[in-house]
This record gives sequence, structure tokens and C-alpha cells, in this order.
Amino acid sequence: MLGGDALSAVGSGMTLPFLLVYLSQVRGIDVGVAGLAVATVALAGFAGNPVGGWLSDVIGSRRALVCGLLVSAVGAFTVTLVRDPWHAFAASAVVGVGLALVTPAQDALLATVVEPRQRPTVFAVRNATLNAGYGVGGVAAAFIADLGSAQSFVVLYVVDGCTFLLFVPVLIVLLPDAGRATRRTDAATAPTSPARRGYRAVLRDTTFLQVWVLMAFLVTIGFAQTLSGFPAYATGDGGVGAHVVGIAFAANTFAVVLLQLPVLRVMTGHRRTTGMALACTFWAVAWVVTAIAGTSGGGSLAAVGLTAALVVFAVGETLLAPSQASLVNDLAPDDLRGRYNGLYTLAWTTGLMVGPALAGFALGAGHGRGLFLGLAAACLVAASLTWGLGRRLPAHLDVVASVRDEDPVDRRP
Repeated sequence: MLGGDALSAVGSGMTLPFLLVYLSQVRGIDVGVAGLAVATVALAGFAGNPVGGWLSDVIGSRRALVCGLLVSAVGAFTVTLVRDPWHAFAASAVVGVGLALVTPAQDALLATVVEPRQRPTVFAVRNATLNAGYGVGGVAAAFIADLGSAQSFVVLYVVDGCTFLLFVPVLIVLLPDAGRATRRTDAATAPTSPARRGYRAVLRDTTFLQVWVLMAFLVTIGFAQTLSGFPAYATGDGGVGAHVVGIAFAANTFAVVLLQLPVLRVMTGHRRTTGMALACTFWAVAWVVTAIAGTSGGGSLAAVGLTAALVVFAVGETLLAPSQASLVNDLAPDDLRGRYNGLYTLAWTTGLMVGPALAGFALGAGHGRGLFLGLAAACLVAASLTWGLGRRLPAHLDVVASVRDEDPVDRRP
């Protein structure tokens, strides 16, 4: 399953970063309209994430994932047919719905094909393989994409669609019995059962809601800024070229792939919330370095500083990976696992919508340095919120378990 996931990540790495460029510079759509079309990908997630979670609980996460992969493939193929603005909106919506269906089903399925104590490890490894896939896809796209050739982009999106389709037989043939919908017992059909209450039961889980709010906040001040605020600030106030941003992202990807397993070994037996708080601290350092590098006058000093900032950010990513999705799945009962993952994915969608808007407002007002210093402060606030979450979590949920032990080894002070 991790192999199929990495394969589809290669396709996504080849195409998603270039969608705006493809629509505006290759298909000749006004850049403002093209930007709105690209935003449709995220907007589709607001509806698609809860539907994907519900579908996983109703028909099983494997079947829901297959549906999402098929929709994603159709979306990728449809992008190649774009000629007019309405085509761009329609194709982007299909892409967004497909991704919104895939993510919660994928997380729910991954959580069920391993033992609970293995979840931190498998989600951490998935983070490394995804980054490797995105990196390979980005490098491949750099060699294939040609702004003077629409056909080169058609090749990229066709290959992207095929990577989704190739994942389908892996699920059908190799995992035929995985991710089945949980059969409801008589107790489960009682009026107060989670199975009957659906999303209402998830929304009454106050611990999960704390995790949700924290994750939406982290995505807004962290991941979303790497995709929006950072490149805009680096090429604007920072005075560096786009190639420096590319090098910085490549260094980030390499660092995640290289460090994820060693960091996981260090984290095993320790608090999940400690790892999350440390991740926030590393991100705060990364944004301070970014703010300083952006005012160094450009040149090699700025390039080194900006690249170092994303490497430091990568360390935070590796600390976060064993904790976030695995904690959500440890909180989730089996018959609501899809819905928990659907809402958890919605936290990401929310952050990825709010974060770029925040960055655009600050950078447009000429407050680039202030933006990143403010983000650093926000990361420290998030670290304190994480410590607060740790005081509320039961001990067995706040430990990164060892895959070798039946019971988690608690090394907490």
C-alpha cells in the first residue's frame, strides 16, 4: 500500500505544482481566472472530505479509496482537455473531489492494515515515501515540462492519471479483505450508538476537536506557508530567483526522507505531544531564519539562509509525522474511522485555504518580515497548546508505541 501511495505521489508531484502555470501560460487562460480555478481544487475538499469519510464507513475504506482513485484519474485526464475557463473550473473541481475522497479513505485503510501500536511507524514511513514520491515527480516534471509545448503537459497529466489507476489493482488483488465496512451489531444500532449518530458522535469527542483545531492551526502557520508565503517572500523581499526556491524545496524533501526514520527511532516510547511541541519549536526557528534571510539583501547569503530554513522546517515535519494521523486513528472507533479521518483531512483543507490568504494579505501590505516573525510567535503558541493537549490525553494515547512491543513503552517523566 505504501508503494502504491508513493506511486500516486510521483504523479501528483509532476502536476499539482504546475497547474496554475499550465492553465495560464500554456492554455492562455487569464492568470487571475486560472488562480480561481486552482483554488477550486481546495474548495472541493470542503464537501469532498466529509463525503469521503462517510463513504469509507458505509462501503469500507478500500472501496472508498478505489472510488477516489478513479475520480482522481478522471480529473487528471480531464485537465488535458482544458481549452476554455469553464473547462479549467470543471477539471479542477474533479481533481479536488478525487483528492478529497482519497485522503480520508487512505488514512483509514492504512490505520486498519496494521496493528494499533504500528500506526506511528507506518504514518511516519508514509511521510517519507510521499516526500520521496513528490521529489521524484518534481524532478521528472522539470525534464518533461516545456512551456512552448502543450503536449509536454498533456504527457504529465496522462502519466499522473495512470499512477492513480495503477494503484487500483494493488488494492483489489493484494488487499482484497482489508478496509471492510464495520458490521453493526445489535448494540451498535441502538439510538445512542456512534454508528447511528454519525458525524454528531465525532463532533462530541472533545479530545478530537482539540486535535482538529490544533492541526488546522498548524497547517495554517506551517505547511500552507511553505507553499504560499515562503516562495512569494523569497522571490520578493528576499531577492532570490525561483531556482533558489526550487533548491530549498529539494533540500526540504531530501531532509525529510533522510531524517524521518532516525527521528522515529528517537521518538519511540516518548510523548506524541512532546514531538508535536518540538515540531512547533523547530518551525518557529525556521520562520525566524526566513525573516532574517529575507532582509539580507539577496545573493548567496539569502539563498543559504532560505534553504537552511526549509531544512529546519523539515526536522519539524519528521517530529510531527508519527503523531498526528496515528493519534486521530487511535481516538476513532472502528465504525466511525472514516468520518474521523474525513474531518481530520478537513483540518488540512481549512489550513491550506486560510494560510495563503493570510500570507497574501501580509505580503500585499508590505509586511513580509512581520509575517514570518508573527508566524514564529504563532508556532510557539501552538507548542503551548500542544502541551495543554498532552495533559488531557490518556497516557496510552500520548505515547509513540514501539512496533516490537505488544504494549507501548512509556518513557515519559
